[in-house]
Amino acid sequence: MKLLGGYLSPYVRRTAVSLNLTGLKWDLEAISVWENPDAIKQHNPLVRVPTLVLDDGDVLVESYAILDAVDELAGAKRLTPASGAERRKVMKATAVGAGAIDKTIWAVYELRFHDKEHVSRSWVEHNEKQALGGFEWLNNAAKAAGDGWLCGANISQADVTAAVGFSFANKVRPKLGLPEKFPALAAHNARCEALDAFKNAPLPS
Repeated sequence: MKLLGGYLSPYVRRTAVSLNLTGLKWDLEAISVWENPDAIKQHNPLVRVPTLVLDDGDVLVESYAILDAVDELAGAKRLTPASGAERRKVMKATAVGAGAIDKTIWAVYELRFHDKEHVSRSWVEHNEKQALGGFEWLNNAAKAAGDGWLCGANISQADVTAAVGFSFANKVRPKLGLPEKFPALAAHNARCEALDAFKNAPLPS
């Protein structure tokens, strides 16, 4: 399998970490949608990453769909339970983590792609407030989990998405002060980032 994209994208990175955790064989093709859009467009009409090219040539797009397929391929090593209350619990926590990522990105894009005089500070603050709400919820989940993982005895997609999102937001919006505001989630993040699955898909410095 071939994963298209770079690790600065939290969606690419959570896909890469998930592939590492499940033990599936894959390679990264570090392509930028800004620098080489045509290389992605030949696989994905949306010109978005992550894009996953399977061994048989089939292509998967959007991280939620890719991760669902990864779980199917991983079998017993899947990161989201197949059914029942355990699945719903992991799905909810994963959705909160992904939502916090989305809102962080929207705030960053407002600052990056508009001239200073055209930036809507109220829109930035609105999105950052929502991101902080998500991280606060995850911090409470981490506090309740103690030395365990967010949704049980084993690491799950909820942990992956929460940790990748925390690292990303802390890098691109350090003024949010996430480690100080959410110490339990910061400890959870450090635990995840110490794993080889995360180290082998590092967030660019």
